Amino acid sequence: MGNEILSMKKHVVRKGYLSQESNKKLIPVEALEIGMFVSELDRPWLDTPFLMQGFVIETVEHINLVQEFCKSVYVDAVQQVYVPPEERTISTQQRHKRYIHKVSVEDEHAAASGVYKQAHSLTKSVLDEVRLGNAFDADKAKQTVAECVESMLRNPDALMWLGKIRNVDSHVADHSLNVAIVSVAFGRYLQLEEEELKDIGLCGLLHDIGKMKIPPEILKKGDHLNEQEDAEFKKHPLLGRNILMSNRSLFNGATDVAHCHHEHLDGSGYPRGLKEVGISFYTRIIAIVDLYDNFTTGHAGSSPKSSLDAMRHLYSLRGKHYDDNLVLQFIQCIGLYPPGSIVELRNGEVGIVISTNHKNRRLPKVLMQLDSNKQECKSRIINLGDENQQGQDKEHLIKDVLINGSYDIDINEHINKGLVFS
Repeated sequence: MGNEILSMKKHVVRKGYLSQESNKKLIPVEALEIGMFVSELDRPWLDTPFLMQGFVIETVEHINLVQEFCKSVYVDAVQQVYVPPEERTISTQQRHKRYIHKVSVEDEHAAASGVYKQAHSLTKSVLDEVRLGNAFDADKAKQTVAECVESMLRNPDALMWLGKIRNVDSHVADHSLNVAIVSVAFGRYLQLEEEELKDIGLCGLLHDIGKMKIPPEILKKGDHLNEQEDAEFKKHPLLGRNILMSNRSLFNGATDVAHCHHEHLDGSGYPRGLKEVGISFYTRIIAIVDLYDNFTTGHAGSSPKSSLDAMRHLYSLRGKHYDDNLVLQFIQCIGLYPPGSIVELRNGEVGIVISTNHKNRRLPKVLMQLDSNKQECKSRIINLGDENQQGQDKEHLIKDVLINGSYDIDINEHINKGLVFS
């Protein structure tokens, strides 16, 4: 797992290792071997890229990295059975956790609305405290994620579509919360256990916490940064890692994700240019969701793109920047036309997708808003998956996916009026 360093305490069995009581000894870094547990360095931990105080040497890259920063280290002489990282990678093919919709999206909508408002308030509070230089409140973050997970275990759709609401004045909070929500939905699709859903949600919620230490004027400029501003902006993963690393009660993976979510499988990312073996499973998930949310909502200074454009972009970068298998799974999870998408039919009519057809994702249920002349029409629902509908008129098929705001159709406005997606 490259520089995703796993913490390990003496006398405690960690996943992937079997350890017994150990004795510490000082060795030169040239004597390091794969499987050794490094307990102390010859320099302060915060002066190094290592996430936790104590880690196992898992790869040759680990050895090279330690040699780059240290001359000698303390290792615990332990008897260990070492399992290579690739054999410990979470496999989406071996999951057997089956989730069902416990309630309808209509029944969950009211509860999800309350959960979303509370989660948004807590998220903003957590981030504002960090921005003001106060201590990071891990308990608030955990509470936010736990409530979201509970709602999504009942029915994920209601909370997913509420995540489309955006406020220009709280972009980082909106983005962080929605990455958490979509990541939990994706984890649910991948059949992760409930505790893992809470972990992945926490990773999503906190992945951009380092941005609270970046000057607001730089964040507002988005992609229009000069060289100096870009260098300053790219400090946010390290800043996030330092903020989260100070809280020992926090899930370690959240620190890794904050540090590594801009790394790419081909080594072209930042801040460390990690390659495939160095990027953890959770980080790979958050990286995909992070791009998807930024693409579809637009980050500071950039225009939003359609969900379909986001999928095409992810697909083009699979195996290069993003995990090939996870990208394909994510596309299946979200679908080509997720609820909340604004679509134009072949006959020129425009509507909002309100329901996904899980048998044929190209044929969703659409709430019509405009006629073929782009004039307001009486709202009616067309089920493109209806066999009779298909046989009668192929003009009622989707021609294109539009961005939010097209033809003055604002998803926020419809959600606030009580439109329920299903």
